[in-house]
Amino acid sequence: MSLLQIKNLSYRYPLEEDKALRDINVTIEKGKLHTLIGQNGAGKTTLCNVIRGFIPHFYQGDLHGDVLLEGRDIRQWSLDEIAPKVGYVFQNTFSQVSGTKDTVYEEIAYGLENLGVDTGTIREEVNRIIKLFNINALADKNPYELSGGQKQRVALASIIVMDPDILVIDEPTSQLDPQGTEDVFHIIRMMRERGKTIILVEHKIDLIAEFSDIILLMHEGEIVKEGRTNNILTNPDVLDYKGALPQYALLGIEMQKKGIPIDQVPYTKEGALQVLNNWMQKKGKIE
Repeated sequence: MSLLQIKNLSYRYPLEEDKALRDINVTIEKGKLHTLIGQNGAGKTTLCNVIRGFIPHFYQGDLHGDVLLEGRDIRQWSLDEIAPKVGYVFQNTFSQVSGTKDTVYEEIAYGLENLGVDTGTIREEVNRIIKLFNINALADKNPYELSGGQKQRVALASIIVMDPDILVIDEPTSQLDPQGTEDVFHIIRMMRERGKTIILVEHKIDLIAEFSDIILLMHEGEIVKEGRTNNILTNPDVLDYKGALPQYALLGIEMQKKGIPIDQVPYTKEGALQVLNNWMQKKGKIE
């Protein structure tokens, strides 16, 4: 089932000659994790801004085509109407923090307050999310005193507490160390397992390979490849568009180039171990 359909979408920013998006056609499936990959400047964040409604409601410019959220064009929604439907997590956590609250607890509650939720329900939902994300120790701290990883977890909590149908998460680990990255992907995996529809922009391709259902490769404002993770992240053509492949897929492709018979190109650590084990067994039988 699709929550969002984009048809023949093109967009050009004000004062720019070239289009930032060109003839985008994509259907976002309910309950799936969709990951946008591609080099910087490919149009990933711009597409996220369309999905979130920042384009055309905040950013002007020339927008053509259809962006249908629950069957209704995004231009017919107000940003206030979109907010409970589409949650947006910024790449820069400083853009996410409201700046009006003194504690993490209040920061997480802020979105629900803006939606007019009653006080009792707010307390219940904030307590639930804090427990779910295991950030009890942060509840009374000032959001600006947190580490990068902690800020990102709080940013995710402040959006997820509003229970949007779609989560748009733009490069959440770009400024994080390995532990912070692991914490954020743990939350993303948890949301995926709970059936949330997620649109993720991310460059850490080995982690993407483990968690994503669908990959969309963008290049110069276009979606040039789209499909299941196992099909896209094992395809050497991705490299022609300056996209990245997991190290395990690169290993498998190199083995094939050298004439080593393998059943399939792996894209995860587990898959690579299985491919190597199968190859060793076949080699042993031949020898």
